[in-house]
This record gives sequence, C-alpha cells and structure tokens, in this order.
Amino acid sequence: MYTPPMFKSDRAASLAFAEARGFGLACAWDGIKPIASSLPFYLSFADDGTPRAAFHVARNNPLIKLADGTTSWLLAVSGADAYVSPDWYVSPDQVPTWLYQAVHLTGTVRRLSDDELAEQIETLSAKFEGRLLPKKPWVSSKMTAGRLEAMKKAIVGMVMTVEEIEGSFKLNQHKSDADYTALTEALATQPDADARVIASLMREQRPLAFPANAPQTDSTISPERNAT
Repeated sequence: MYTPPMFKSDRAASLAFAEARGFGLACAWDGIKPIASSLPFYLSFADDGTPRAAFHVARNNPLIKLADGTTSWLLAVSGADAYVSPDWYVSPDQVPTWLYQAVHLTGTVRRLSDDELAEQIETLSAKFEGRLLPKKPWVSSKMTAGRLEAMKKAIVGMVMTVEEIEGSFKLNQHKSDADYTALTEALATQPDADARVIASLMREQRPLAFPANAPQTDSTISPERNAT
C-alpha cells in the first residue's frame, strides 16, 4: 500500500480499525490471475502477539486451493470514503481528491480443522450479533443438528497469520485549519452518508480547528472580568 507519511496510521490504530470493520476483501494470486472474495472476519492474537484473521468461504471458492500455509494473501479492509470538490476549499488552485480509511493485512493462510471451524463460526457470529443488542444473540444451537452440520460442510474455514500491517487514513491532515474546517463543513452537508462519516472523523481528528470546540481562555471565560 502506498501511503504518504502524513496519512500513515500506526499498528494499533490499523488493527483496531480492521477489527471494528470486520469485513474485507481477501485476495490471492493463483499464478495466472488474482482471486478475491468479500467476507467477514475477526481478529485474534497468538501467544507472541501475532495477529490472526479468521474467516470462511464457500467450499467451491477457488481461494481454498491457495490456502497452503505458504502463499501470501492480502486482506483489504475499507471504511467510509468521500469525494472532495476543489470548490470547497478556502485556498485557490486546489484539485479534486478522495478521502478514505483503509488497512491492508498481509500474510499466509491455512485451512482450519473441523473443530477450529466450529469455534470460528461461534466467534464470528457472536462478534456481529453483539452489535445488535439488546436483541438476544443468535447462536448455532438454535439450529437443528443435521442442518448445522450440512451448513458446516458447505464452507471451509481459514486463518491468516498477519505478517504485515499497513494503514492509510487520508483525512486531509496536511491542510491548513481554514481549508480543513471548510472542507469538513461541506462534507457534513452532503446527502451521501459516507461523506458525513468522513466529516465526523475529521472533527474528531482536529477538534480545536472548529470554533465551538476551541479551549476557553481568560478572554472567553469571563467577559465581565475583562471589562474591569
């Protein structure tokens, strides 16, 4: 992943983003062409702290043949993204651009055993069911044993040992406060939901750039005091 230094996120932030998203594009090279599938995943950590991304695919997915424990895969995780018009800046001579958050996890992938797959199904569903609280979480025990086993046979579990973590959070960090706030306010008014998400992230990243969030000084704390 090409990432200018001002947009590069650190390891902890990149992993936190990937885990929070929990959905990405798994890509591998079969020797002739790239193979990719969009899928949900969760992260866990080995005893030495090495991250692992667990997921599964349909049994007929060609990615399965490439899960040999030696072939390097890419798991690309994307968040909200938004187009930026040059007209939204205060400064002249700007160009169109795109803001986004993305993390790339790279590593070898192996297939899971039946027991590991059963644990993965429970862990993966628990992760996303937990986001629906107070709804009572779905668990696999709600299914009849025969149906559950048939579904397990239709998928293959995999786990990536993450060897490289790259993150790019492009939120116009390099722009002046004037341009930054003007752009944020423009994005916040767009009908596109992703644009509004990006605007919110930008406010969180540089809160002091916005007058309503500026720290109070002696001149703002007590006007009466200044008048004396």
